[in-house]
This record gives sequence, C-alpha cells and structure tokens, in this order.
Amino acid sequence: MTTPGATRDRDDEKTPVGRDEVVAAVLAHAADLFAERGPAATSIRDVAARSGVNHGLIFRHIGTKDQLVGAVLDQLAQQTSVQLESGASAATVEAEGERHWKVLARAILDGFPVGELQHRFPGAAMVIDRAKDSHADDRAARIAAANALALQLGWRLFGPFLRSATGLGNIAEAELRKDIDICAAGILTAPSA
Repeated sequence: MTTPGATRDRDDEKTPVGRDEVVAAVLAHAADLFAERGPAATSIRDVAARSGVNHGLIFRHIGTKDQLVGAVLDQLAQQTSVQLESGASAATVEAEGERHWKVLARAILDGFPVGELQHRFPGAAMVIDRAKDSHADDRAARIAAANALALQLGWRLFGPFLRSATGLGNIAEAELRKDIDICAAGILTAPSA
C-alpha cells in the first residue's frame, strides 16, 4: 500500500500516485502535448501514456477531453500569472507564456470553445486593470485590453505570414517582439475617445 503523495518506480521514472500527483502530471504533460500538436490531435490515451497513468484516472479526476483542455488552460493561465506577480525573470515568464499562447491558439484553431472551457483569466484581468488607468470607463478599458491581447495572439499565430507580407522578415525576433510589446502597451495606455 502506498501513502498519499507517494510514487512508485516504473522504468526509471516515477509513477504518479494519489489524486494530486496524477492531476499535476496529467496537466503538465497534456500542456506539453497540446502545445506540440494541439488538443484535437492528442487523445486522452496519449496524455495518459506520457503522464504514466491509466487513462481512466484522467476521466475520474479531470473528466472529458473538453474538461481537460479547460483545466490545462486554467493551469497555464494561473502559472503565467503567478510568475508575473512574483517578479520571475522575463525569460521565464516568456517561456511559460509562450507555451500558454501555443495551447490557447491550437485549441482555438482546433475548434474548442476556449471561452467556455477556461474558467479563470488572471492574465487578462491584469491587462484590464492596467488599461483602466487610461480609459474613461470599464467598457473602453476592456476593449483596449482585448485589442492588446488580440495583437499579441495574432503575432503568435500569424507571425511568419505578417513578417513576409509587411517586409519585416529581416528584423531580429527579439527586436520585433519588443516593438510589438510597445504597440500593445500603447493600446492599453492610449486614452479612449
């Protein structure tokens, strides 16, 4: 018998044991798989195999594929928010944020109703709060936040096309990312009409 939180060795890896370990492993591995290939091309069995758990445990502890996608999106949003609030390095925040953006983009493109599946949006709430200082009312601040987020997501989804179509292919990625961030910040801080 294993105690809660214990793990069993399996082929030089640790097998998650107990609800908390299983859920943590499943969410981490599902996020990686969703970022790599998208949720539509990833089965519950794929996630179970990568996580080292029986696929029935995913259904028991998390639920359906849609619920798994929502749980992964919530987890990634929370992780990114915690890193931003804790003052983590820009590289750490960017790496975690990039994974979140990839999962979000792939889920949207795969047709998952992410606005319904994800329950917490701490990053968006932070962007809205930042916009409220420069905009006349709550609605204007929310629209500015949505536009800034759309700019960031659009570049992540369509960056190669946008670079080619607008003749920006020769600009270094870091320099372009900085310029995009400046544009997004301008949207948030520009007073509404």
